[in-house]
Amino acid sequence: MAQTKIEWTELTWNPTTGCNKVSQGCKFCYAEVMARRLKAMGQAKYTNGFKLTLHEETLKIPYTWKSPKIVFVNSMSDLFHEKIPLEFIKRVFNVMNDNPQHVFQVLTKRADILLQYHKQLKWTHNIWMGVSVENENELWRVNYLRKTKAKTKFLSCEPLLGPLTKLNLKKINWVIVGGESGRKPRPMKPEWVYEIYNKCEEVDVKFFFKQWGGTNKKKTGRLLNGKTYDEMPEVEVVF
Repeated sequence: MAQTKIEWTELTWNPTTGCNKVSQGCKFCYAEVMARRLKAMGQAKYTNGFKLTLHEETLKIPYTWKSPKIVFVNSMSDLFHEKIPLEFIKRVFNVMNDNPQHVFQVLTKRADILLQYHKQLKWTHNIWMGVSVENENELWRVNYLRKTKAKTKFLSCEPLLGPLTKLNLKKINWVIVGGESGRKPRPMKPEWVYEIYNKCEEVDVKFFFKQWGGTNKKKTGRLLNGKTYDEMPEVEVVF
């Protein structure tokens, strides 16, 4: 596990690392850049760079956490990558099932594989399942997510690269919105953000605004309507 600066989680846990690009949201993948950097630093886990790699030893880690955590699963990969065996995904799910005191946030761009596998996985209350939706071309992912057995479903509209006028939030519990950052970020228009915010308000879906982004994301900040939106689904406490 690792501490993280990602605003909507506490820790990251990577049973797998590495991935490949599948849509426009992947163009400036931060995980790919980070993996290359960690390989150059001699980090053993990143010997393969950004080539998909399974890390058997990491499956033990969540059992060692002494207090409840909110955990982003596979910040450096995609758990539903086509080359990850279903049996390994089941083992990751078993770990999450065994640790109901923690919230595990799983995010994928491969909603087709998620839908293919979802009936073979055990969806305990502490597994939050999300899909990335960067523009209207990827709205199909929301439809696939909606059909799964996940009890808490969320969307990551980051980087938001276009309007989501046709976004349907039926059965969705949480939406994260953020602009792209880095050296050559693609712009995010305020009206795209407000449209999603208004949709969330209309149907009482939790809304989290992560950042405006840009080349200096600290300068552009996180304020929307003059305030910070850090809404999240309710975390079920397990004793």
